[in-house]
Amino acid sequence: MTIPFTKMHGLGNDFVVIDTRVDGWWPQPAIAKAIADRRWGVGCDQILLLTQPDNAEAAVRMVILNADGTEAEACGNGTRCVAHLLMRETGADTVSVETRAGQLSCSADGDRVTVDMGLAETDWSAIPLADPVDTLHLPVSEGPLADGVAVAIGNPHAVFFVTDAETVDLARVGPALETHRLFPARANIEVCHVAGPDRLRMRVWERGVGITQACGSGACAAAVAAARRGLTGRHVAVELDGGPLTIEWQEDGRVAMTGPVATSFTGALDPARLLAAAGAA
Repeated sequence: MTIPFTKMHGLGNDFVVIDTRVDGWWPQPAIAKAIADRRWGVGCDQILLLTQPDNAEAAVRMVILNADGTEAEACGNGTRCVAHLLMRETGADTVSVETRAGQLSCSADGDRVTVDMGLAETDWSAIPLADPVDTLHLPVSEGPLADGVAVAIGNPHAVFFVTDAETVDLARVGPALETHRLFPARANIEVCHVAGPDRLRMRVWERGVGITQACGSGACAAAVAAARRGLTGRHVAVELDGGPLTIEWQEDGRVAMTGPVATSFTGALDPARLLAAAGAA
């Protein structure tokens, strides 16, 4: 049995998209890890599984599996990719995608897709944090990172502002902060510096993945954190390793994200061979 897939990316944040509505196939965690493996599999940051939605207003339900096989609540760039795929297939210029983080409305302008990521959560219990602390000044530190800001954009984020994000050894500090006891569901870790009145430079350690070229929900979290700190306005460009996203933290508390998407290639998976190759490795 082979499983069709589409490989897509948003600013280098890459995904294997599988439409499970066709035959109901669903990867077990070991298969998911084998698919995501960049040497023995297709290679991706996340696997996006499309299934039937619970809400009739949504086109699909999107389930997000990280490269380590764990499930994530939200993925901004992944939502934009899936929305673009669905709109291209149907000819529509808007679509709604159901996720664990809620139903996300999307619209397209060519290859640029905007997604309403929903409300930014800043209360400690909603993020969630293990203790009732001030989410604008987190009592955690690792190496040069301290005094972070916690925000949930469907999933938990900790944003740290530094003088120069390029100099932070993210591969060293990211894992320790991701699994800090304050984050019971683990956390995505962003390091940022202010590059202009309404521009941030951001790098990211993604929960369950590692360093990625871009993170849509992370860019949203960084924009909200910067506005809360008074470092920028509510409309910013966030420059990631893979390129820029435009983020607007609207007055009603919702966050809109806009950026490009691309399809890399299509193909077919042989689950048995993938698992054998990963096991041999």
